[in-house]
Amino acid sequence: MNPWESQVDLSMGGRRTYRDGATIDWTEEEAVERIHTYTLRSQPGLRGIVLPLMDQARLWLVVLIITGILVGFIGAWLDVLVAWLGDIRTGRCSYGFFYNENSCCSGLDAGEECNEWNTWSEYFGIRSIAVTSLLQSFIYVILAIAYSGSAAILVQSYAPYAFHTGIPEIKAILNGYVLDLFLSPWTLLVKGVGLALAVGSGLSLGKEGPLVHVSCCVASIFYNLVSRFKGNQAQKRRILSAAASAGVAVAFGSPLGGVLFGLEELDLFARAHVMWRAFVCAVLAAVTLQWTDVFATGNLVLFRVTEGTPWKGFELFPWMVLSVFGGLAGALLIRLNITAAVHRHHSWIRDWPLMEVVCVTAFTSLLSYPIAFMRAQSSNLVGNLFAECDPTKPDYHGLCNASSMWQNIFNLILTSGFKLGLTAWTFGMKVPAGIFLPTIAIGATMGRAMGIIMQGWHRAHPTAWIFSSCAPEGQCIFPGFYAVIGAAAMLGGVTRMTISLVVIMFELTGALSHVLPIMIAVMVSKWVGDVFGKEGIYDAWIALHGYPFLSTTVDFRDQGETAASRMLRREYIVTINAHHSTVEGLEHLLRTHTYRGFPVVDGDQLVGYITRDKLQGAIASLSEQYPNGATPSDMNCTFVGPHDSSYEEADLSSSLDPAPMQLRPAVPLQVVVSFFQKMSPQCVLFTNKGHLRGMMTKRDVVNLLRERFENAHALAERPETIFTTGA
Repeated sequence: MNPWESQVDLSMGGRRTYRDGATIDWTEEEAVERIHTYTLRSQPGLRGIVLPLMDQARLWLVVLIITGILVGFIGAWLDVLVAWLGDIRTGRCSYGFFYNENSCCSGLDAGEECNEWNTWSEYFGIRSIAVTSLLQSFIYVILAIAYSGSAAILVQSYAPYAFHTGIPEIKAILNGYVLDLFLSPWTLLVKGVGLALAVGSGLSLGKEGPLVHVSCCVASIFYNLVSRFKGNQAQKRRILSAAASAGVAVAFGSPLGGVLFGLEELDLFARAHVMWRAFVCAVLAAVTLQWTDVFATGNLVLFRVTEGTPWKGFELFPWMVLSVFGGLAGALLIRLNITAAVHRHHSWIRDWPLMEVVCVTAFTSLLSYPIAFMRAQSSNLVGNLFAECDPTKPDYHGLCNASSMWQNIFNLILTSGFKLGLTAWTFGMKVPAGIFLPTIAIGATMGRAMGIIMQGWHRAHPTAWIFSSCAPEGQCIFPGFYAVIGAAAMLGGVTRMTISLVVIMFELTGALSHVLPIMIAVMVSKWVGDVFGKEGIYDAWIALHGYPFLSTTVDFRDQGETAASRMLRREYIVTINAHHSTVEGLEHLLRTHTYRGFPVVDGDQLVGYITRDKLQGAIASLSEQYPNGATPSDMNCTFVGPHDSSYEEADLSSSLDPAPMQLRPAVPLQVVVSFFQKMSPQCVLFTNKGHLRGMMTKRDVVNLLRERFENAHALAERPETIFTTGA
């Protein structure tokens, strides 16, 4: 689809609607909203008070009661489904097939062995070690392939937009891009079911990012059911922004982190009341999640770490090493992931998505099964890596066994490397996939390995000068928190988030006393990652698809360039003559050019600007004035009012914008970019004493900011048409 092609439908009684692939006109949408609000408030008597209140009540109904609560329930039961699908790959509960291992073994005292959960070999009464290993690995691999294959079939057959994480598309939509199919009921259903299947298969992916997509689908569906909002794209995006924050709140049990995620990563909340709605929606979703409490934990913290464990100044050095690793590994993961995506798009793999999913799942399962840390579900792995050793609890795969320290270190590093490679390829296949949890797992394994090394060093040399601040008795090094630092650093390197990431990690672990080390880790990893490119994983995918997303946080430097060096010059601009344009000529102009608007000129003198849809509407209204609906093709059209009564002509001046946004050609290019970032116009015309000299569009500015990204538009359907200069 050519984004310069007009995607506007005027069939709704003159009210502007958009088709997929368009970008909304923020100025018009805001104007419609202001008119609507004024109309309600200007009603006489009690109606002028009640109607605005009812209007706001419907908004809060959609944002809070429906979206917040429903997203909380969806997140809770997705957790249950993912846990069950993952657990039955290794065994089943003896007294109920639909119990996962946690539910099957509930009610046991600490350290008590669970006899109710049986491996498949135990369930079938197999005693042979060889047959047991063969059966367990066979079921483990076959169920994984069945899960992921089913997810791929659902996506390919019913909802192609349900694949991947969805956050890049959500960012583009909130920035004004129109992609209604991405938020359809079918997409919601396939995304939810496919996400559970894909995560349960053991692929190196997570469900946290896709929950943002799920929550926005929920909000969009109910938005479309409430007639008051329908058609207002600006209001819709405010609702979606609140829903996106609720999705993060449910994914991590982090309501405040969800709001900050929307502020930092989704580039939202230019208005305070939008942030307030997002906060209330996120809190309501988190409260619903905790009230549901499907795993009977009694709290919202997903991976609680040992609170109150002191940290020493000398630990900042290994934490800095982990931070540098997070930045380097994060940049490497982004580079590998983008390379894999481009290769997939331009190779035979693109035509065989199901085969790719099945093969990668089989490879992942066969690689993971022999390694205990890779065989476990990522959520269980991360939870145990964050936890400190406790003699009253079972030892997680010998992680706390001092005699196997070097074996554990080797396995942890091996797991980290394998997961990095698998995640780089898996994140982009045609299944629902998030990248948060795999990234956390990669960093946590490296962090735990570093913690075990430091702990072993302290045990071997407790009197060394570096450990002089440690108490002579008791534990000095807590490897679990090293895993937290590694996870935060890796997330920072991949997403390039800062404040929101610190808050999410704090709410995720409850580690209030360790916020400062987490802040340092995130800060250093971002600095290191930025050396290799400032785009996080989501911005990289936006650029890959060529979505018209204009970030307001990018700091552009023009190297002394002016607008004249980048604008489309006057001789290449398709214009309309203000005095002498026939109906036939205008219709031919619309047929032969797909630009979304045209400057109207008198010679070189700028008269105004008319959008494509308004020009189409004006011509259509002329047809209604004739009995047979056929406007004379040679009728003259004027955009400055009728000037000669001797012959019939059509006055189209009411459709003209007589004061479009204008700048001088000599203005610094940096100022032009900043103007687009702050005002978000569709285009800017460059004039000199009223004479048209050139123009730039929002898409041209987006293209300008992406010049340093070598793979921009690599996944676009028709890359050559994505950024054609025009209006």
